[in-house]
Amino acid sequence: MNNQELQQRKNKVIARGQGNLYQVYVERAEGSELWDVEGDRYIDFGAGIAVCNTGHSHPKVVAAAKQQLDKFSHTCVMVNPYEVAVELAEKLVDIAPGNSDKKAIFVSTGAEAVENCVKIARAYTGRRGVIAFNGAFHGRTNLTMALTGKITPYKNLFGPFPADIFHAPYPIELHDVSVKQSLKALENLFKVDIAPSDVAAIIIEPVQGEGGFYAAPAEFLQALRRLCDQHGIVLIADEIQTGFARTGKMFSFEHASVEPDLITMAKGIAGGFPLAAVVGKSEIMDAPLPGGLGGTYGAAPIACAAALAVLEIIEEEQLEARAEQLGALFNQRLSALQTLYPQLIGEVRNQGCMIAIELFKEGDVEQPNTELTQAIIAGAAQHGLVLLACGFYANVIRFLPALTMSDKLANEGLDSFDKLFKALVD
Repeated sequence: MNNQELQQRKNKVIARGQGNLYQVYVERAEGSELWDVEGDRYIDFGAGIAVCNTGHSHPKVVAAAKQQLDKFSHTCVMVNPYEVAVELAEKLVDIAPGNSDKKAIFVSTGAEAVENCVKIARAYTGRRGVIAFNGAFHGRTNLTMALTGKITPYKNLFGPFPADIFHAPYPIELHDVSVKQSLKALENLFKVDIAPSDVAAIIIEPVQGEGGFYAAPAEFLQALRRLCDQHGIVLIADEIQTGFARTGKMFSFEHASVEPDLITMAKGIAGGFPLAAVVGKSEIMDAPLPGGLGGTYGAAPIACAAALAVLEIIEEEQLEARAEQLGALFNQRLSALQTLYPQLIGEVRNQGCMIAIELFKEGDVEQPNTELTQAIIAGAAQHGLVLLACGFYANVIRFLPALTMSDKLANEGLDSFDKLFKALVD
């Protein structure tokens, strides 16, 4: 069975809304490499959208999952709980930013984690409003789509959305949105749309994911902390894509030395197994009544065992430091490409191993180059690469290598990217 035949089978039985970026059907994966059903090899610069931070099929993750599977696969943690979930919760509250006493809950997906943060914040404050930011991505459920700050493809055709959701500009220097302007917009929101005394939570990605890999300035996150403290608002850190050493810290908020009230965790938490969590200050986390939080598959025991292995790997292999080293390598190589094509590559940016280049026409920030972005993604597989795009204007190429990737493999992949880029523009 080849890739084309599998794609034809898939098109017949899986709805078009759940499309696939590449017609490349994976047979096996190891570390930062994939092999498809036709035997072709690919260097993975996507890591399953920042899920496999420890690489594909890390031996420790595989061993932990197998060991747990030999014991049992499911009982539901809300019926018959188990030690592996308790141990993971202990470790997560320990590594979360800040010194406050914390508690955790487990769910299955990042969107569930976000929704539960809103539930917890509303239960704690007795308020209704939630503020998110332009360009944000928080999930594909009805509530999380409302929080998401981009219509196509995430919200198109799916309304109406819940009320009491508001958006403010995210500070992006490249696009002339300053920290001062973002904070002024929040003040205006409080005067025009909702009083701060009626706001339950502000939710923010410290580095926007689908929005374009823009890092919020430390001063902005610190100002949000002060604003939330002033008005009794719960500050939610959406660390779904930024967590688990991806940005050079265990969580991106640590770069700003800010302690959020609630933190969403998913993606890189369990090495590829579906698991998500909310970790937050105990007083806030305990606001909902017993039975108010949960889910059938939350704290799935195999995923919890894998997550414990992931935490060991991050520590033993010093992946926080490795994320900084690998991010610097990517930045250096991509910046060298930028010097050759300054009219096309407007900016190279990274926080650890959240790396991006933003593409423009004629060096004009007002002319996002979506066509070149699409062409790069379309041509990646032919150059043995897995690449992802993102951005409010769909003009950003993002790089999410596994934090275990070697310099040799990174350079091989970047050599291929250079060839792909030059073949399209020269």
